Amino acid sequence: MASAHSEYVSTVCPHDCPSTCALEVERLDARRIGKVRGARDNDYTAGVICAKVARYQERIHHPGRLGQPLKRAGDKASGEFQAISWDDALDEVAEAFIRAEQSHGSEAVWPYSYAGTMGLVQRFGLNRLRHVKRYSGQLETICSSTARAGYSAGVGACMGSDPREIAEADLIVCWGVNPASTQVNVMTHVSRARKERGAKLVVIDPYRTRTAKVADVHLPLRPGTDGALACAVMHILFREGLADRDYLDEYTDFPPDLEQHLSSRGPDWAAPITGLSVAEITEFARLYGKTERAYLRLGYGFTRTRNGAANMHAASCLPAVTGSWRRLGGGAFFSNGSLYGYDKTLLQGLDALDPNIRVLDMSRIGPVLTGDKGDLGDGPPVTALIMQNTNPAVVAPESAKVNAGLRRDDVFLCVHEQFMTCTAKLADIVLPATTFLEHDDFYVAGGHSHVQVGAKIVEPLKEARDNHFVVCELAKRLGAEHRGFDMSVWQIIDEIFQSAGWPSADEVKEMRWYDCAPSFEDGHFLNGFKTADKKFHFKVDWPTIGTMGATLPELPDHSEAIDESDDEHPFRLVTAPAHNYLNSSFTETATSIKREDAPFVLLAPGDAQAMGIAAGARLRVGNGLGEITVPARIAENGQKSGVVIIESVWPNHAFENGLGVNTLTSADPAGPVGGAVFHDTSVWIRPA
Repeated sequence: MASAHSEYVSTVCPHDCPSTCALEVERLDARRIGKVRGARDNDYTAGVICAKVARYQERIHHPGRLGQPLKRAGDKASGEFQAISWDDALDEVAEAFIRAEQSHGSEAVWPYSYAGTMGLVQRFGLNRLRHVKRYSGQLETICSSTARAGYSAGVGACMGSDPREIAEADLIVCWGVNPASTQVNVMTHVSRARKERGAKLVVIDPYRTRTAKVADVHLPLRPGTDGALACAVMHILFREGLADRDYLDEYTDFPPDLEQHLSSRGPDWAAPITGLSVAEITEFARLYGKTERAYLRLGYGFTRTRNGAANMHAASCLPAVTGSWRRLGGGAFFSNGSLYGYDKTLLQGLDALDPNIRVLDMSRIGPVLTGDKGDLGDGPPVTALIMQNTNPAVVAPESAKVNAGLRRDDVFLCVHEQFMTCTAKLADIVLPATTFLEHDDFYVAGGHSHVQVGAKIVEPLKEARDNHFVVCELAKRLGAEHRGFDMSVWQIIDEIFQSAGWPSADEVKEMRWYDCAPSFEDGHFLNGFKTADKKFHFKVDWPTIGTMGATLPELPDHSEAIDESDDEHPFRLVTAPAHNYLNSSFTETATSIKREDAPFVLLAPGDAQAMGIAAGARLRVGNGLGEITVPARIAENGQKSGVVIIESVWPNHAFENGLGVNTLTSADPAGPVGGAVFHDTSVWIRPA
């Protein structure tokens, strides 16, 4: 119940999650909120949101929120700052950028941002400044690039069966995704299918996640071996007459050598690769092949390996073999990223983009800042950065290099943030940022099909300002001209909506959401896939997609490109998301910290016993990139020997040596378009 003087206001969750939940926020007065709940009448959110966001009053009203601009007062390791005015802070940032450009050229400045907000004006406005000023570009590889490449290789675009159809399925396969922790709305629709249809839930994940614990079947395969499992399943589908040959002939390229290729990739071949038994693989293949309404919910997790794109493509082949795309509650879904088709020119300043300006891989920020010529090319070193919506000192691979680079005396760093993050502590200028409840923005969802508007609900804390303000004010000081710098956020939203043929910004705000879902026929590709020939592609010409990373197999297969374990590094590490954190967000709120307690390494029971390790023992975990020290926990059954888990992303100060789990993860790019390989790490483990 709302209090007598409060009201509930509609808005949208901005955090880096496919759900982009429709929210109802209790506004207590002009500056304070109370409860946060999911919109019951939104048929995707369905009244359910994660506990993290339900506790959002802890975050927006946290005493540690930044409320005024700060200037570094000591050296970069001191964490000492003094308050300054907004004008002085922005003047210093602009002067530093001008010095960098005068000394080394415009490419010495690198605006660096990602998805700390999924609101599109606040997220992408920095690109407008980047393009107008000819600053170094950014290749966005830290999250979804390998997944998008792998799914689009077969399907042709990022879209698929409507996620609300999960409730109409008789079998749901969650592959490489843990929605109970990372996208709770999926579980709402799974629960409906189980209750109303007796649907089965299969989870394919290296360890016993919260989703796996409630599944009917859990397949705990070894990290990076998903392609082998998918091939073995297809082998059985063809062998046992469970393939829909009419569908294959009409809707796919169905290469003549596909069956011959798969004939040698049965469960006997896949079992030693995946760590699963022949029986487990066979039973799953038969269950999948005999269930007409089989919904394949593909996640990001199993693509964050050097062979991740090939794994995604192989898994996405399954509904093309069975023809489950034909059926309501069948087919596959990864993301609706290709669905909306709005014009990004105004938003990102694409009319000012010079394709000759170098583009730096954001996942390789460590090598970039420590002078790797393979990244910098013939261009200058990066000597000035502004960061919004990201915390690379914690979340980027090769943390030791990232932190060393950010500590360089010749690097100027401005961080626009809500809290004093590990990255902000290394900044020269820290600017206080608004939360989503304190500014306007619009949102499109990866996990469903709604466009939503989130208007400001409460006034900003103290002197906090939104991203759009910072970008436009810097543009004035830097002499950057673009009409987007002279528009309000709401004007930008409205122009984008009109050009897309959507209702106006005011109308969508009043409607609360606008559904862009395609027809059943288009969503299930019954009018053709989004490839040039309108066929699903089993055979992939990867070099036409990209040439980064390892060479990937042309037909579905297990690629051996992964950082496989060896005698020196006998364990394969997965840095899975912690339940109460979202990347490095919510790591400052008291309830999340209390529930997570402390970082740990999760060992399979047999490994712990063989090494004589008891729960709570301090362990060193390391490889050629560095090492960290964490206490041990012993997993329940459902984690293969040789597989270890460290749930993340904890701030660096939560670890004894002052650097977190990404000390161990490589900045090597995944093929074919680059991508962070967070779950592709071999390590050794020793008593501390």
